[in-house]
Amino acid sequence: MSHNLNIDKLDLQIISEMMSNAEISYADLGKKLFVSGGTIHVRMKKMQDLGIIKGSNLIVDAQKIGFDICAFLGIYLEKGSIYKDAVEKLKNVKEIVELHYCTGAYSIFAKIICRDTTHLRHVLNESIQAVEGIQRTETFISLEESIKRQISLEGLT
Repeated sequence: MSHNLNIDKLDLQIISEMMSNAEISYADLGKKLFVSGGTIHVRMKKMQDLGIIKGSNLIVDAQKIGFDICAFLGIYLEKGSIYKDAVEKLKNVKEIVELHYCTGAYSIFAKIICRDTTHLRHVLNESIQAVEGIQRTETFISLEESIKRQISLEGLT
């Protein structure tokens, strides 16, 4: 279950609760889990040090600030050996919000957020396809995000 990271049921309960409500105070979470706020603080610090918790994010509705296009991009590389170089260059494309090295037809799969189709076309033509070693791309525009969630810890806590 823990992959030898020295986490226990309380750690999993803390993670589960914080995933549901990251704004809860350590004191309130401690009351809910019947431990002290200090215990929550120590456990959170331990899990951050272990790399289990990688931070917290403010979630912004991209559409409400003018970014109406979410697209997924399958990227074909000329050869797998240029993956690391391609990723270093793709890190500079601020519209890429996720990038995955994957199996299957594509070498890389990316999630891109753009203002509109003109912006998307510019990012594809001027930024992504200009990266040396990218042979071609295939774009899928998302029409609606129906599910977005964290992993479920149900059954582990």
